Amino acid sequence: MSSLRLAYLTLAIAGATWPLARLWPWLAANGPDPGALIAAWNATAPGAAMFADMTLTATAFSLWVIAETRVRRNWPALWAIPAAWLIGLACGLPLYLFLRTRPVA
Repeated sequence: MSSLRLAYLTLAIAGATWPLARLWPWLAANGPDPGALIAAWNATAPGAAMFADMTLTATAFSLWVIAETRVRRNWPALWAIPAAWLIGLACGLPLYLFLRTRPVA
């Protein structure tokens, strides 16, 4: 594995573990209620701005992944979309780059 691919994989793992480590305490206290989580993100103006920004960015990222995957036929790269939406772009984007740079048969 090249050093670039290793860097992408490391960033994807860090992008999954670091944000989720900060989210677990909230989930333990409030439960896995998506409505409450979205309400918490929108409780302040900066939080609402970040939520809107990340939602739009994840949408653009998803469209890009779908478009590139259709051309390249690199179907495993589609795993980056649920990673971006369910974990975050800090995981989804480097995961996509990791999967995109692998040799495709």
